[in-house]
Amino acid sequence: MLAAAPPRTYRTPTTLPSSSSARKLASPSSAATATNNTRALIVKCCAVSPSSSSSPLSQNPKPSPNLLQNVAKTVAGVTTVTLVLNLSNFPAFLGGGGGGFWRRLFGPQLVANADEPQSQEWDSHGLPANIVVQLNKLSGFKKYKVSEILFFDRRRWSTVGTEDSFFEMVSLRPGGVYTKAQLQKELETLANCGMFEKVDLEGKTNPDGTLGVTISFTESTWQSADKFRCINVGLMAQSKPIEMDPDMTDKEKMEYFRNQEKDYKRRIERARPCLLPAPVQREVLLMLREQGKVSARLLQKIRDRVQKWYQDEGYACAQVVNFGNLNTKEVVCEVVEGDITQLVIQFQDKLGNFVEGNTQIPVVKRELPKQLRPGYVFNIEAGKQALRNINSLALFSNIEVNPRPDEKNEGGIIVEIKLKELEQKTAEVSTEWSIVPGRGGYPTLASLQPGGTVTFEHRNLNGLNRSILGSVTTSNFYNPQDDLAFKLEYVHPYLDGVYNPRNRSLRVSCFNSRKLSPVFTGGPGADEVPPIWVDRAGMKANITENFNRQSKFTYGLVMEEITTRDERSHICSNGQRVLPSGGVSEDGPPTTLSGTGIDRVAFLQSNITRDNTKFVNGTIVGERNVFQVDQGLGIGSKFPFFNRHQLTLTRFFQLKEVEEGAGKPPPPVLVLHGHYGGCVGDLPSYDAFTLGGPYSVRGYNMGEIGAARQILELAAELRIPVKGTHVYAFAEHGNDLGSSKDVKGNPTEVYRRVGHGSSYGVGVKLGLVRAEYAVDHNSGSGSVFFRFGERF
Repeated sequence: MLAAAPPRTYRTPTTLPSSSSARKLASPSSAATATNNTRALIVKCCAVSPSSSSSPLSQNPKPSPNLLQNVAKTVAGVTTVTLVLNLSNFPAFLGGGGGGFWRRLFGPQLVANADEPQSQEWDSHGLPANIVVQLNKLSGFKKYKVSEILFFDRRRWSTVGTEDSFFEMVSLRPGGVYTKAQLQKELETLANCGMFEKVDLEGKTNPDGTLGVTISFTESTWQSADKFRCINVGLMAQSKPIEMDPDMTDKEKMEYFRNQEKDYKRRIERARPCLLPAPVQREVLLMLREQGKVSARLLQKIRDRVQKWYQDEGYACAQVVNFGNLNTKEVVCEVVEGDITQLVIQFQDKLGNFVEGNTQIPVVKRELPKQLRPGYVFNIEAGKQALRNINSLALFSNIEVNPRPDEKNEGGIIVEIKLKELEQKTAEVSTEWSIVPGRGGYPTLASLQPGGTVTFEHRNLNGLNRSILGSVTTSNFYNPQDDLAFKLEYVHPYLDGVYNPRNRSLRVSCFNSRKLSPVFTGGPGADEVPPIWVDRAGMKANITENFNRQSKFTYGLVMEEITTRDERSHICSNGQRVLPSGGVSEDGPPTTLSGTGIDRVAFLQSNITRDNTKFVNGTIVGERNVFQVDQGLGIGSKFPFFNRHQLTLTRFFQLKEVEEGAGKPPPPVLVLHGHYGGCVGDLPSYDAFTLGGPYSVRGYNMGEIGAARQILELAAELRIPVKGTHVYAFAEHGNDLGSSKDVKGNPTEVYRRVGHGSSYGVGVKLGLVRAEYAVDHNSGSGSVFFRFGERF
């Protein structure tokens, strides 16, 4: 019990624990100590020291529900990679620990009491009912059952309610069974805390043999203060009380006090300013001035306010550890903010054993935000950003970010990043079976036609994230030469070196593909138009430079040979029409620039993308802009020289503010979309811009509206969330701006297309499928469509 206060000029720290204090962070050696003398007050309620053991997640992590909520947005949409931000070493951030501020204040002592086995058997007090019994009058051989616990404030002369933080400071619980020694230990803990000028514990006997416990106290107070300072004492040795020899003379005591004052001044000078912003400090200062005298309850409120700001801003490891300069005009709040002292990157095998990884460490480090490096304060948002960035490398099946206390640097944080690498070499075969008509038009067993895709990948060459990817696709493995398509690509990131902050990647690919041309498509009510297939074979080399996470610029060279073929795979130089007699005429628009059915061309290609979209409870909001230019070089058939350009603008407007978090409903969204395409110079038919289709104007077939040199597309879509998905209404319009006639042979007019068209309709999102009913405004008819993926 401490009653005396130091003189006004004396400055000494009083420790209050952080809300992040917990059993694992509390050292057994940090038991409450106090020095009682007539002039000085030095109180240590809970020292903050790192635990010697951490609790990283094992290969089968089981984070708490709070943790899962914190990273829910980080891992949204990720199904093949496990992303874990492990904060199990800081239970208070996860909402664990329980018991409130004062329970954490006496963490070491509470652990001791809780660990002692308590038998349900208890002894009657054996005393007359309804009498008050002092603690020292109880028998040391009995086990007393506590029926109720009352906390009585002598200063206010009233009983403290359960909502008061003082009520939570005791480890005793109603219904518990305790010995006299345990009750004495509880009283000693309360007395040594230093938050009370006086504290007593007494019992009241009940007729049923149980004991009611009343803890009466006088709250400690200090003189009023009109200044507040917050300092970061991370990585500094915590101040420790020094016993004063009771045999000191008055002169020696004065020297003792002066030395303590000098030591604390030097400590304040060596400390760094904390991150707490000026508005919050002014708020705390206002609390001090309004309160008058500084009390333990006021210090708790200040601690709660300071700690709340740190937690709200994502500083999960920040702790308020001391309040100094009490009984002066300035209160000093000492905070251990969680300074990062070391960054450790470790690789694990499938069993969770640490191994030497194939990936070079600089590849991982360059993906980390600077706030996660030594010298910065650990922030939860930086940890989430690290998860996202490392996951974007597509090199790891499991990623963990695990901050833990540094055992060698008090108040420091070691950030551990644990990675499980994917297999370097992978191969995959996907097959599909199609049925083609046999003789007489009916399918037979022999008419089953196997097709599919074979893909292979060799990733992370030399540990620098370089890779070789290949795929081969055909619709008929029996005769693959008919439509064999392939692509082989080499990806070389960090073109300027892995240590260079400039982020450029080189991609070189060779390819062969076949697609149905939408240019040669009939309009509404037109006769069936024989299809024209466009084969492209060539190579492409480009460099992509990422300016930031939202913007990138790609530029490169494309060289390709384009061949147009009919449905029998014969080279055709002109589009075809079905004659009234049933025959096929080949006097349609020319299919190539050269007029031979085969073109060769080389051109430069570049595009710049600005994507500021984000997900709000699973719904995309923001804006996306894409501008692309293809510039012919005059190299190839007929020396093609052209400039083909496209601009796409999409806006996702959030119509209602909603609370973000796992399980929260998404907001309604209005989507506005515009697309312009134009070409100056030589324009072969296969490169003309087409209107109509699921990604142009819905409600029409691919190219059904027209093929033109210039086009404009406008669309609006209103999305309303409904029971885990969303329904939407849309309206779209496409226009050739009168440029269809400028395409060689005018395929729009030849195939009886209008050149402009609108549509409107409604739809619902069913998983990855869009089910839509769209009305073709040109014909006035409606149809139901099922599409995969997103329109915008």
